Amino acid sequence: MMSAENRSCLLVVHPYREEAKSAAMAFAVDLKKNGFLVYSNIDIAGALNFTNGFKVEIALVLGGDGTILRAAELVRDNQTAILGVNLGHVGFLAEIEKPSIAEVVQAIVNKDYKTEDRMILSYKLLRAGKEIASGWALNEVTIERNDHQMIEVFAQIDHRPLSRWGCDAVICATPTGSTAYAFSAGGPVVWPEVEALVLVPLAAHALFSRPMVVSPKSEIVVDLESDSADLNADGLRRIKLELNDRVILTSDRSDVKLAHIKNANFADRLVAKFRLPVEGWRG
Repeated sequence: MMSAENRSCLLVVHPYREEAKSAAMAFAVDLKKNGFLVYSNIDIAGALNFTNGFKVEIALVLGGDGTILRAAELVRDNQTAILGVNLGHVGFLAEIEKPSIAEVVQAIVNKDYKTEDRMILSYKLLRAGKEIASGWALNEVTIERNDHQMIEVFAQIDHRPLSRWGCDAVICATPTGSTAYAFSAGGPVVWPEVEALVLVPLAAHALFSRPMVVSPKSEIVVDLESDSADLNADGLRRIKLELNDRVILTSDRSDVKLAHIKNANFADRLVAKFRLPVEGWRG
C-alpha cells in the first residue's frame, strides 16, 4: 500500500485543447491538496515534468481516445491504471458521462475505481531473416501503402498460407482496436473481454477478403511483395517497409489497464457513441 506521502498521479493532457489544460490545472490543485505528487506530460502549473520510467499510482487522461493511446505509451511498462475523463466527446475508452473534478479526485483518493485488462498486439519486423524492429499497439498495427499504388501482400496464419491480396492496407486489431480503424474498414465489433485478434484487408482486389477473427494464440505473418509500404502502430510508431519484409503479429504477454469510476458495460458505450435507437426499450 502507498502511504499518503508517496501517492502520485500522472496527468496526460491533450496539448492543443484548452479545456483539457484548464481541467488539468484544477485537478493538479485538488490532488495536491490530498497529498498527491502530480506529474504531467506537458507544462501545467502545479505539476512536475513526467519522465518515462517514473512509476505513478494512476494516470488521469484529459483528452480523447488518442490521448489515452499516448498515456498507454507512457505507463504501460509499469502496469499503471489509466483513467480517461470525458471532456465532451464520447469515445470507447473514457468515461461515458462527464464526471465533475471533485468526483474524479474523490474516486482517485479513495481508490474507488475498477480496472480492466486490455489485450496488446505485438509486432516484429524481419528483413533478410533478421529482426530489425519490434513494438506493440493497443489498437492496431497496419501495413499500408505509402503512395498512390496498392500494395501486394501474402498473409499466413499459424505457418499456413492464407491468401495474397492487392490492397490499400492490412489491418490487425485488438478487441480495443476493433472499434477504431478496423471498424471503419468494415471489421466486426469485438467486446473487450473477448480474447481475439481481428484481421481486415482494406479495399482488396481478391475473391476472398472478408474480415477475420483469429485466435489470440495464433501467429499472423504478412510478407510484403511490393517495393515499399509503411507499418503503422496506433498512429504513434511508423516504420518504412521494403520488398520481402516480413511482419509477425501476435498477442502480447502483457496488458494495458484501463480504469473506470462508473459502471458502464460495452453495449452502453456503443449506444452512446453511435446514438443507437433504443428509445422505448423496457429491459
